[in-house]
Amino acid sequence: MGIKNSIKKEKLSKLGRRTKWAPVWAVLKKFGPGKRVHPSAITRQKRSWKRTKLHIKPRKARPNHFG
Repeated sequence: MGIKNSIKKEKLSKLGRRTKWAPVWAVLKKFGPGKRVHPSAITRQKRSWKRTKLHIKPRKARPNHFG
């Protein structure tokens, strides 16, 4: 038997990668070496598992065959 909810897990993993902070080199490139800014200032997606949900709809199940 395969993995249950594999589509949902793929979506969660992709969207989970978008919430990471920006790398240090990106902060230095944008604000300059003298400016001390938190890497989350550049990150557009600010999502937490407590605050906001992803609202992923469950996939349609195929009808069972009663043969």
